Amino acid sequence: MIEELLKYDTELFLYLNNLGSSTWDSLWLLITDELTFVPLYAILLYLIYKKFGLKSLLICVVVIALMITFTDQTTNAFKRGFQRLRPCREPSIADQVRFIAVRCGKYGFFSGHASNSMAAAIFAGLMLKPYYKYLMIILIFWSLIVAYSRIYVGVHYPLDILCGLTFGVLGGTLFYFIAKYMLKRFAKPKVV
Repeated sequence: MIEELLKYDTELFLYLNNLGSSTWDSLWLLITDELTFVPLYAILLYLIYKKFGLKSLLICVVVIALMITFTDQTTNAFKRGFQRLRPCREPSIADQVRFIAVRCGKYGFFSGHASNSMAAAIFAGLMLKPYYKYLMIILIFWSLIVAYSRIYVGVHYPLDILCGLTFGVLGGTLFYFIAKYMLKRFAKPKVV
C-alpha cells in the first residue's frame, strides 16, 4: 500500500512539476526564496504591535521564534528519520524532473517551507482574526502558494507538501494557544 501511495505521489509530482515553463521560473524561484516574504512578516508583526502593544509583541516574537524552531527542527528530524530522497536526487526520475532550484538537499519528507509558512499563517491569522476578517484566508492562500513553489522548482513531492502543511496547521495552532496563555499571564492585553 505504501509503495502504491509513493508511486502515485511520484506521478503527481512529475505532472505538476512539468507544468512549469521558463517564462514563469523566475517568479517561482522568487516565491520559494525564504527572504522574499520578510516584508510580509514585518507587516504582521506591526499589526500585532498595533493591536496588542509592545510587551505583547515581544512575547509573540519569542513564541514565534520557538514555533519556527519547533517546526523546522521537527521537519529535519523527519527528513533524517524517513530518508526519502528529494525528487531532484531520485535517480529513477532524474531525466523527468524539471529542477530549477538553486540547490537540492538530500532528503525531503516533509517540507520545511510548507510547515513553516503554514504555521506562520495559522498563528498570525488566529492572533489577528478578531481585527481582520479575511486575513486568515489570505495567509493560508499565501502558504499554499509557497508550498506549491517547492514542487515547481523540483525539490518536494506532493506528499511532502501535504504533510508539511498539516504539521504547520498543528504547530501554528499549538503555539497560538501558548502565546494566548503567555499574553494573559504576562502582558494582560485588552483582547486576545
